[in-house]
Amino acid sequence: MRTASIKRKTKETDIEVAVNLDGSGVSEVATGIGFFDHMLDLLARHSRIDITVRADGDLHVDHHHTTEDVGIALGQAVKQALGSMVGISRYASVYMPMDETLSRVVIDISGRPVLVFKVGFPRDKIGEFDTELVREWFNAFAVNAGVTLHVETLYGENSHHIAESCFKGLARALRAAVAIDPRAANEVPSTKGQLGG
Repeated sequence: MRTASIKRKTKETDIEVAVNLDGSGVSEVATGIGFFDHMLDLLARHSRIDITVRADGDLHVDHHHTTEDVGIALGQAVKQALGSMVGISRYASVYMPMDETLSRVVIDISGRPVLVFKVGFPRDKIGEFDTELVREWFNAFAVNAGVTLHVETLYGENSHHIAESCFKGLARALRAAVAIDPRAANEVPSTKGQLGG
């Protein structure tokens, strides 16, 4: 089983994360931020990665530290669970519709962290959640998971739908990219013989 657990404690947040890349999409998420919990539940369900997140953050300040630090911890957990990355499919691309919105998410589990994020939101908030934090989360996740990640919303009008299409797109891309390729199950998917660097 490809699993990992991460604990991260700072003066701003206290976070525990666990993942099972070969799970069934079960989620147990409690960050204290309703909309963010919803996005993480979607991530688990559609990636088929079991995800547990428990976060206690300085929500009296704002949602920034909790959102970013969960991205850091979840990225670290995915990277740790991938281990040597032998046999993974590595690449995936997904077009994800959500009603009037269409987003594209492309991932390379390369060991070289890059985020290209071309997503605009018509509103500053979704409920109490600042829409600018969607990018903060994706950046924290990509950098700490060690993945190259391109996220672009091609069109959309509703901020909730835009965010949801991005998280669901990542979920389906992760699902495909972390899957073991039966034709190369004993190989690292790189001509260099290793990923990263």
